This record gives sequence, structure tokens and C-alpha cells, in this order.
Amino acid sequence: MPNPRPDPVGPGQESVWSYPRPPSAEVTPRRIEVVLGGRVVARTDRAVRVCETSHPPVYYVPRDDVLPGVLQPAAGSSWCEFKGTATYWDAVVDGIRHPAVAWSYEAPTTGYEHLRGAVAFYPGRVDAATVDGERVRPQAGGYYGGWITDEVVGPFKGEPGSRGW
Repeated sequence: MPNPRPDPVGPGQESVWSYPRPPSAEVTPRRIEVVLGGRVVARTDRAVRVCETSHPPVYYVPRDDVLPGVLQPAAGSSWCEFKGTATYWDAVVDGIRHPAVAWSYEAPTTGYEHLRGAVAFYPGRVDAATVDGERVRPQAGGYYGGWITDEVVGPFKGEPGSRGW
């Protein structure tokens, strides 16, 4: 199946179809916050922004910038052809367990070493995630963890009809 036609790009926007494959991974000074159970559980201005063709960016928060004791290992793993084996994380906030809200690469492959010690939250599994104060919309599809803001345009992998991209 051919790739879809990219959406028009407006001022201050970027198309996910201009993102590279393999993905880029760069530290960003943008303010990233994650709210779960009514509490800010992660806040950083040194996240790693990962951009991959057809996907909204994913922000990896250094674990030092996540509230201590919130993350608990979860069952299961998956494999990314670029970054390696993913580990999943539950979050416990005020005694309530929120299953599989995040993932990480504990032993990332060459080129992605700066993801070690950082965790990415699924925006659709937390109360809110923000980039510089803008509330993020989750990437469709459940499996994907991209962070959609007004500055990125698609169409995005995970939307109906995107399985063959």
C-alpha cells in the first residue's frame, strides 16, 4: 500500500512525513509534563524527542524527573527494529495502579544510547500530557505513543487505514 498524501503544512508546523527513518532522537529544552491521578508525576525540560516517519513525536522523560516510587515494572516487552527491546511500566499514584502507562529502552541499540534511563508515557493512558503547556492528543491505535500537538500534521500511523504504511 502506498504512503498517504501528507496533510498541508501551515506556519510553525512540521509534517511527520518529513521525519527520518530510522528515527531521530534529540534532547529538547521544551517543558514536558505528565499528570496522572490528579498529580504531576513527571516534569522536565531535558526530554529526548524521537521523531519517526509517519508518527507524531514521542518524548522520553529522564527517570530522575519522574516522581520517585511512581514507576513499577510491568509485564511484557516488545521490540523496535531501531531502538531495541522495550520495557513496560505501570504507575502507582496514591495507592492506585495504572497499568502500562509508559515504556523505556533499558539497553538501547547503537545511536539511541541517550534513551537509557528515560521513560516515554502514553498520552492516552494518563490524565494529561503537555508540551510547553499545550495539551497533547494521543496517537490513534492504542499501541502507539505519539504526542500530537498543533505543530505537527499527518496523517499519522495508527489512524484507520494506516496498517500497511
